[in-house]
Amino acid sequence: MPRRNNRYVLAGILVGLLVLAGFLLRAVITTAFFAVTVAYVLHPMREYLRRRGLSRRWAAATLAVGAFGIVLTALALAGFSLYRRREAVIDLVTEFPAEFTFEFGGFSYTLERAGLVEPLAGIVRDVAVNAASAAPVLGLKLLLFSLIVYGLLLRPAAVSQAIFTVVPRRYHGIVERFHLRTRDTLYGIYILQAATAAGTFVVALVTFVPLDYPAPFTLALIAGGLQFIPILGPGVLLGVLAVADILAGNIERAILVAVVGGVLIGLVPDMIIRPRLASYAADLPVTLYFVGFVGGILSLGVIGFIAGPLIVALVVEAVALASIHEDSYQSTF
Repeated sequence: MPRRNNRYVLAGILVGLLVLAGFLLRAVITTAFFAVTVAYVLHPMREYLRRRGLSRRWAAATLAVGAFGIVLTALALAGFSLYRRREAVIDLVTEFPAEFTFEFGGFSYTLERAGLVEPLAGIVRDVAVNAASAAPVLGLKLLLFSLIVYGLLLRPAAVSQAIFTVVPRRYHGIVERFHLRTRDTLYGIYILQAATAAGTFVVALVTFVPLDYPAPFTLALIAGGLQFIPILGPGVLLGVLAVADILAGNIERAILVAVVGGVLIGLVPDMIIRPRLASYAADLPVTLYFVGFVGGILSLGVIGFIAGPLIVALVVEAVALASIHEDSYQSTF
């Protein structure tokens, strides 16, 4: 059989095995996907450690343990903060008036505060129970996450060699373009968004403490996490807090959190951090990023927060490649 036919047969077998593996391992496909994308982003750091004299095993192990520690610390901080402040959320609601009266079109409707507190308390209890029951499974997934990151960083060239072996040489330039687009998109999602979220957390914490909000650390964590939602961002939290203060009769704090918080939390991180790291982000319009983010979340769940924008970015790159002459994307290898 000619060598070219062998390549096509291997490509077909590889695709079939990937589909079969995705079906059989669907329970951990989200963990594997996140691990692959994180390893993609950590590869330049792996090369830096190798140049500093670390062996490939120690470099891969260091980064895998570091990624495991960061994820575990983030989850532990979020869980511990919610556990410590579970009563503070309810206390915020208990500051509301005993009842609310809404009037519209000559009709009025009265809602008692007790009707809000009890459902909220039930939600807090359910979240706590579900988090506790999911802890063993989450621990196994974190271990699997670390092992995949370690394996990919241990032999990063193996994946590229397999791809370039299957793909004909004249198409290597296209593969490289998709590789660059994937790298830039993941950098934009992980590095740029994570740095902006960290800055938002610090600014939010400094803002919420003087305003005397209960559970300022938890609120700051939520504000930082909302930075990963394009367009909306922490403005959602600020709006909720402002409305809650208005209902509680605290008009002054509602104005402060809307105006001061809107400037410090909503604008400052985007104006200071994002421009400095913009070179790491993919050249993807905000509207397309938002479409990918929302569509990915609705279609794929948590994994869509990464997969959605990545797919959109690859579609944009494919359109760009289709509009240029073949000679301009020939491989430089």
